[in-house]
Amino acid sequence: MFKKILIAGRGEIALRIIRACRELGVQTVAIYSEADAASLPVRYADESVCVGPADSALSYLNVARIISAAEITHAEAIHPGYGFLAEQSHFAEICKSSEIKFIGPSSKSMELIGNKINARHLMQELNIPTVPGSDGEVDEKRALDVAEEIGYPVVIKAAAGGGGKGMRVVYSRDEMERAFRQAKAESGAAFGNDAVYVEKFLAYPRHIEVQILADEEGGVVHIGERDCSIQRRYQKVVEESPAPVFDPTLRKTLAQAALKIVKKSGYVNAGTVEFLVDQSGAFYCIEMNARIQVEHPVSEMVSGIDLIKEQIQIAAGHPLRFTQRQIKLQGCSMECRINAEDPMTFVPSPGMITEFYMPGGPGVRVDSAYTDQSVISPYYDSLIAKLIVHAPTRMEAIMKMRGALAECVVKGVNTTLPLHRQIFEDPDFVRGEYSTHFLERFFPPLP
Repeated sequence: MFKKILIAGRGEIALRIIRACRELGVQTVAIYSEADAASLPVRYADESVCVGPADSALSYLNVARIISAAEITHAEAIHPGYGFLAEQSHFAEICKSSEIKFIGPSSKSMELIGNKINARHLMQELNIPTVPGSDGEVDEKRALDVAEEIGYPVVIKAAAGGGGKGMRVVYSRDEMERAFRQAKAESGAAFGNDAVYVEKFLAYPRHIEVQILADEEGGVVHIGERDCSIQRRYQKVVEESPAPVFDPTLRKTLAQAALKIVKKSGYVNAGTVEFLVDQSGAFYCIEMNARIQVEHPVSEMVSGIDLIKEQIQIAAGHPLRFTQRQIKLQGCSMECRINAEDPMTFVPSPGMITEFYMPGGPGVRVDSAYTDQSVISPYYDSLIAKLIVHAPTRMEAIMKMRGALAECVVKGVNTTLPLHRQIFEDPDFVRGEYSTHFLERFFPPLP
């Protein structure tokens, strides 16, 4: 096992990794920007190193400073968390050349499946359905041609992207020029790669993802699926596992497809294979995320498996400690992402938290790096806390989440708590009948 790990992230995931390391008897190094000097990860890590000013390009994305921080603290491995450098293959390669273990897949695997165009080709090679669209990167003319071939609406996607960045839905030929240029510009700014491709925009699909773990000896398992369909501007708002009103045969088919992709790509560590499922039950594989996901706690709650500890142990060369048959998924888990945003416009609301109280009790978990007097910085993601519940049945989980949301208190900044409370009272949500367009009923159409 490693003696010391540097955490190349911030916020709640950095604190989550610190806790996992503590249970494994591993020392931790937190990096931080000047804006995060007073953060809980800095306070609780064994060591901390400032890597630059608030601008993430000069701190959390500054590879040279992060590698230097690992070297001067004698860290043997780097855990990237999610976001920032977590899916950058060049960072994984630099870690390797610096003889520092990257806790994640190899740069080769990341290039294969982390790039959505490459992943699409791999899926097609395995005869796994993909959404109709372009075979690779497109320029504006080719984007127009593909859109005409498959029919509007279409979606322009960043090849190297995620989290809704570099994505634009196009409903007619007249909208293509503006949307195409916006998608390329946003993709280039967010990922340093402005390549985009075009897919058919599906009406009312469910967004389902399968959690996997793979070790260096060829062992591969899945840990069920999560339904992440409750989204606003391609950002997930509520997640749950297992997916509600889901056919058992389809559940098994998606899991098997995910395992095929992992085995074929030689992927190692934790990852997530994502699918869209339409109203007829037809499914399409859309991408694989080569990192731990924000919503990983719901899979942990139904399986009893600590995914962060598994990541670390796999990276240290340990084989998986369980087979597929030994994984028992029990009950239902749900997660609310509580953000410092206006609940109607989703405009970020930076500032100081003047009052902060999160609920507890059996089956209630909170992952957060904030307290009273913490400052929500305008420089980073606005996530305040992840509120997770677990119960024997879905209805019991809904009732538990309603109670937990009623207890939450966050003052000083706007939050999405009112929206979460509204979602958990909605009759269609309670029945499990929703799609990626569910939240549109609460908001006017986006421009």
